[in-house]
Amino acid sequence: MNYSEVASKYAQLEGISGRNEMTKVLAELLKAAPKAELAQLVYLTQGKLRPDYEGVELGLAEKLALRALASASGLSQEKVYATYVKHGDLGTAAEDLLSNRNQGTLFSEGLTLRRVYETLLRIAKQSGSGSVDAKLKELVSLLNDGSPLEAKFIMRTVTGQLRLGVADYTVLDAAATAFLGGKEARGDAERAYNVHPDLGHVVETAASKGPKGIGEIAVQVGVPIRPMLAERLSSAADIVRKMGDKPVTAEYKLDGERLQIHRVGDDVRLFSRRLEVITSHYPDAGDLVRKHVSAKRAILEAEVVAINEDTGEYLPFQELMHRRRKHGIEQAIADYPVALNFFDMLLAGQSDLTGKPYTVRRKRLEQAVEQTDRTRLVPAKTTSAPADIEGFMEEAIANGCEGLVVKDPASTYRAGAREFAWIKLKREYRSELTDTIDLVIIGGFHGRGRRAGNYGTYLLGTFDGKRSIYTSVAKVGTGFSDEDLRKLPALLKPFESHVKPPGVESEMVPDVWFRPHLVIEIIAAELTLSPIHTAAMGRVRPGAGISLRFPKFTGKLRDDKSPEDATSVEEIVAMYNRQTKKIGP
Repeated sequence: MNYSEVASKYAQLEGISGRNEMTKVLAELLKAAPKAELAQLVYLTQGKLRPDYEGVELGLAEKLALRALASASGLSQEKVYATYVKHGDLGTAAEDLLSNRNQGTLFSEGLTLRRVYETLLRIAKQSGSGSVDAKLKELVSLLNDGSPLEAKFIMRTVTGQLRLGVADYTVLDAAATAFLGGKEARGDAERAYNVHPDLGHVVETAASKGPKGIGEIAVQVGVPIRPMLAERLSSAADIVRKMGDKPVTAEYKLDGERLQIHRVGDDVRLFSRRLEVITSHYPDAGDLVRKHVSAKRAILEAEVVAINEDTGEYLPFQELMHRRRKHGIEQAIADYPVALNFFDMLLAGQSDLTGKPYTVRRKRLEQAVEQTDRTRLVPAKTTSAPADIEGFMEEAIANGCEGLVVKDPASTYRAGAREFAWIKLKREYRSELTDTIDLVIIGGFHGRGRRAGNYGTYLLGTFDGKRSIYTSVAKVGTGFSDEDLRKLPALLKPFESHVKPPGVESEMVPDVWFRPHLVIEIIAAELTLSPIHTAAMGRVRPGAGISLRFPKFTGKLRDDKSPEDATSVEEIVAMYNRQTKKIGP
């Protein structure tokens, strides 16, 4: 398949806002692709090269992309940079600059989908000495042989800014339309994707094997399942009422990192909530599974929590994050020991347990896990009395937990779903919000006085899934320790952008923009309407978005969450509507 066909469809998609029309165009593109290249096409359309759990990072630094564009266009880096600033988008800048280049590329090879994909994969895998020059050479070769339109989408892809507005579920709609007999078959494709979250594999299977093949995609050890997620309510009484005034099971909500544990014999792999492989961060956790879990072939879920080895007490999430380092793991293991707190079992032997009720899964978990000081089942209590749940939450908080997750005992494990079968209940913060909010840093403002030389405040965004954009919701400048102020700029440096990144909507202009990547936890006095911030603009009142009143950083970096997993606009609106007091701007 020629990449020009792909770029042409991308240009069409860029101008479409309606999901039905987008699905139609995408289905046409999928049907036009050879079956052997379908997976590559799907990954590129996602702005990726492989499924998330394989950890292949495509993002190229802005500086290197600008150097490649200068080389391909034959223009100075100053001219290229000025064009980039004018357009605010590297892709559009590439299209502009290469439209006017000397046509010395008339005898170029031309680009195929396969060549673009394989070249980008080589770029992503380059590392070590000489890798920068090698990446530059590979990218320049694509730009030299590509048309201006092709260059536009190549540049957006390599910098992680493709932003076609094509969500994963739109791809599933298109695949159902193209290969499964119609969009009504999307549910089957979605089920397959939730238990095997490799969109390229799912679409390729739909094309080659049809509905029967999609139905055969099953839970597989080594391939992470998209985690089931919880809704939130503000009181135990509301939760019991929502679940039908019947007995429910409340579990401790620990202040740790959620793990999905895959085991075959002595081979243990750990996946994060974002489906990243993080086995190397917790090698001692793998040892605990080998020693204290009887099931030799299993998929389990647990919360890994840092502990005080002398007392066995849970330590805050921030202590656990010392384990998220690339070097000095052995010292980190000694300094920050962990315990595994198991709360679900999704596969045992050859038995897929995701379709079984919670009570069955919990029983299998109890049978499989030996309880020790370092391997425990998450404490649970079954009751229909709100007062009992409130008392259990007080006990959980006294033991260093965030609150509870209350579960419907009859519920199956709905991979990838956020439903009221699981409901979070966190402690109340007096006059503050009853829950923390996870937000994405999208900008920084230079500090003054003691903070001179660092960022003094940060601009935060929330993800609007319906529009696939990040909307501004608040500025935060309190709650940061000196260590935070030193550490955050270094973490954000690779994501700096001299112009507002595509897919970010903000009327407020920071000193420096950041491509959405880093998620932090925030608490605030309350949610309020704002004429300045764009989150949920017009949803509550015309001309007003929703913002935070007196936001404060809790000290917690949410490395376990991707920016798309941060608190969404829909959740922000729901939280605002639940407030007993609504304050205007």
